[in-house]
Amino acid sequence: MLPRQIVVISALGTLFLGACASSPPTATTGENAAVASASDPLVSVKAGHLVALDMAPLFVGVESGCFEQNGLAVETVFFTNPGDNNAALAGGQIDFSTNPFTLPFFAANSGVPIKTVAAAGGWGVMQVIIDSAYEVESMADLAAFVANNPNEKLKIATLRGDTLELILVDGLEQAGIDLDAFEMVYFDDLLAMVDAFRLGQVDVLSHIKPYTTQFVASGAANVITDNAEVWSPTTPNTVVSVLEKTLRDRPEVVEAYIQGLQCAAAMINTDPQQAIDLLTDGNYYRVEDGVLLTAFETQPSPITFTPDLDAIQTVVDRMVQLDYIKADVPAKDIFDISIVKDLEQ
Repeated sequence: MLPRQIVVISALGTLFLGACASSPPTATTGENAAVASASDPLVSVKAGHLVALDMAPLFVGVESGCFEQNGLAVETVFFTNPGDNNAALAGGQIDFSTNPFTLPFFAANSGVPIKTVAAAGGWGVMQVIIDSAYEVESMADLAAFVANNPNEKLKIATLRGDTLELILVDGLEQAGIDLDAFEMVYFDDLLAMVDAFRLGQVDVLSHIKPYTTQFVASGAANVITDNAEVWSPTTPNTVVSVLEKTLRDRPEVVEAYIQGLQCAAAMINTDPQQAIDLLTDGNYYRVEDGVLLTAFETQPSPITFTPDLDAIQTVVDRMVQLDYIKADVPAKDIFDISIVKDLEQ
């Protein structure tokens, strides 16, 4: 039985490494935060983010000029945790927030008038990896290992009450493996999880790319499943949200922002090395370029931006069932993906 009444953090937790040199949010009015100055023909907007592979279109968009091509001057604002990212959007200190897909539900539960307009840009970012010494390469292999080694409990590192925990619960259930066959080791810090896996203190790790990729690329671990396999190919890790008034009063700004992401995604999809070269100066991910290239090249499908709302609803319903979320707010009330769907037609 999973623990109850746990504060839900996120698939990005207390992320991460101080990546990306953005200034903390400064006080601006929420209503007018995205107004270009008289001398600047570009519309200035602030985009809050954490760090994960699916935020690459935001970073590449800034470094490549894709946003400028669409009339925007985007300032990135790094947050160390998703709660602060959510709060900054609610308070009008940022115009766009890229956060794990559960966070808009928490904001809506708190009365924040939020609308999620697109996936952030990448699929299969949440991964479950296992020490390669076990020679397990799939969930089916894991089921066989458990059946053949009934007295050996592998240790699994995950985040309490998080989508990184739910991907394990659902993935093991789909493979017909009893969760009690493992020793769950709960963390509240993603960096500590990585260290525990690196030091051999746990055998299985539920985490995000490109930080899982560095273990796989070195041969230290095998990927046994990801969120694309467990839920659906287009279930996101993170999503892009705005306040309702931004979408209502300035839909052209939202559309331009998504077009900037699409421009960057096209580069990542067709020439990932060029995208990595652009990211070098920003020091966004703090992994070796080869690891980042592998992370891009092993995405299960090209980057697009229309999320699978049915799959998201399934995950959120599960979190409500487990008492991780108190109120069941339908995804259709939070997501408005009409712009991105039109752009991707």
